[in-house]
Amino acid sequence: MKLHNLKNTLLIGAVAAVAASCSSEKEVKMGTYAYDAQFLKEHGVEYKELVSADGNAKVMVIPAWQGRVMTTTAAGDEGDSYGWINYRFINEGKPSPQFQPVGGEERFWLGPEGGPFSLYFKEGAEQVYANWIVPPVIDTEAYEVKSESQTSIRFQKDTEVTNASGTKFNIHIDRTVAMMDNAEVAAEFGIQLGENMKVVAYKSDNEITNTGSEAWTKETGLVSIWMLSHFNPTPTTTVFIPYNQEAEGRIVNDEYFGKIPADRLVADNGMLYFKIDGKWRSKLGMPAGRAKGICGSYDSSKGVLTILSCKLPEGPATYVNGQWGPQENPFDGDVINAYNDGPLEDGSIMGPFYEIETSSPGAELAPGASLLHSQKVVHIQGSEADLKPIVEKIFGADLDVIKSKFQ
Repeated sequence: MKLHNLKNTLLIGAVAAVAASCSSEKEVKMGTYAYDAQFLKEHGVEYKELVSADGNAKVMVIPAWQGRVMTTTAAGDEGDSYGWINYRFINEGKPSPQFQPVGGEERFWLGPEGGPFSLYFKEGAEQVYANWIVPPVIDTEAYEVKSESQTSIRFQKDTEVTNASGTKFNIHIDRTVAMMDNAEVAAEFGIQLGENMKVVAYKSDNEITNTGSEAWTKETGLVSIWMLSHFNPTPTTTVFIPYNQEAEGRIVNDEYFGKIPADRLVADNGMLYFKIDGKWRSKLGMPAGRAKGICGSYDSSKGVLTILSCKLPEGPATYVNGQWGPQENPFDGDVINAYNDGPLEDGSIMGPFYEIETSSPGAELAPGASLLHSQKVVHIQGSEADLKPIVEKIFGADLDVIKSKFQ
């Protein structure tokens, strides 16, 4: 979708909202899936729904916004909406020349963000926010729906991007989002799901293919698949990430936006704990040697456990470095990232929201070759008694410790 078309889409909401206010449509509660669905309809945003057999689990996907999963629910229309949506930006209807921060529970991006091979800065540009521009193919352009069913949808897109060193990449993008039922989730993670638990889960397969005539090499820069998930922060939410204690090197890079204070980030006995409250802008990354391909978050006030996992490659792999500016090693990147939003120096804030993210290795691809990055997102809502054995089984962690780490 071109920028001017995006503007039209967003501005439709002004008229639609007036029409809705005159209707007799039942008022819905903010925070529910029904509220978010109604909000997007009122603003002219078309979406597709993947729906479980019993109708309780729903996954909302938007083709015009790069096939992103906008939000999900585990309890039908009146259930909690798990994805973060930027109501303010969509309401204002003013597209940005840099980035359209509409939100969304899972969006497809490409890396690296910074460094000599950045896809977000022009060649020769100083890597500061004023010069940062998200490529249109992951910001304003729609993806074509190639096939769909009640529980899955597939998108494709062809594009060309250029990195900060002047290398051009011709890329075919193939993205499939498919729901996972409870039996699949239980088998995947080796857990039991009780009847009282509310569950919604999906898998996304994200593939890029080199459609150019030249191989992609480290000398001229690599491209990675970068998946970002936005959720709503609360004073009772903690992100937790298991790490490999036997590996060498740093456990975590916690200096993306300045050092994270010790009362917000704790590494203890193979587990990283990160305070998520939307009040302190901070980001961390876990390098390949330490990452186990899984992370989680837990909101103790709502009893929501979120699991994000990705398939790691067999053997050593090269990960692109996304930090802005000069880099000692452009291939000293992270597998898993987490971000807590917070006010900028001027007091403004985009969200608040938080993110958990996964990345593929850099794609060293010959012409015609492909790289696939798959990940799973699972939300389980239930009592602490129900969730404790799940957290123990999947993460080897104590839910009571996670809950009390920053509270």
